[in-house]
Amino acid sequence: MTSGAESDIRGLSARDRRTVLDSMELHLASQPAVPSRNRKVLAALRPPWSGLDPVWELRVGEFRVFYDVDEERGRVFVRAVRRKPPHRTTEEVL
Repeated sequence: MTSGAESDIRGLSARDRRTVLDSMELHLASQPAVPSRNRKVLAALRPPWSGLDPVWELRVGEFRVFYDVDEERGRVFVRAVRRKPPHRTTEEVL
């Protein structure tokens, strides 16, 4: 987890923090680079951080976890955790 993502998580309420961390553990521990109902690749997204392409998004209720995957090393890099209101686009919350 990057320092920016750690800061994002610290800013959440204890309940939201636990929900996001539990979901990250459940969905990103195995096959983080496989699309699912709550996980998708954001191929056209230009994130404000440097990282590996492509950027992935994990949906956790009203929160979005943005991450990338180093498949050679088997590592997931969580770059940001943001609240995404229904009326905002992904680009707007980054």
